[in-house]
Amino acid sequence: MCRSIKTLRPPVTPDATEEDFHAAALQYVRKVSGFRAPAAHNREAFDRAVEAVTEATATLLAELEVRGQSARAARVGA
Repeated sequence: MCRSIKTLRPPVTPDATEEDFHAAALQYVRKVSGFRAPAAHNREAFDRAVEAVTEATATLLAELEVRGQSARAARVGA
């Protein structure tokens, strides 16, 4: 478990930003890869993984339903 990754789902964190998604993705990729900073020959793969997890996080949170409404509507309505 990545202890520094916080819950980004509304209503827990109604104002989560792309920066929050990226920070969580970076922590996840660091944990899974075992590297805090990859070697030069692994940088592209590392960066692609961070971007993929960032996009997946944004998609997940946009599509979740929170108590009968989409997470996006929960953020807007907050």
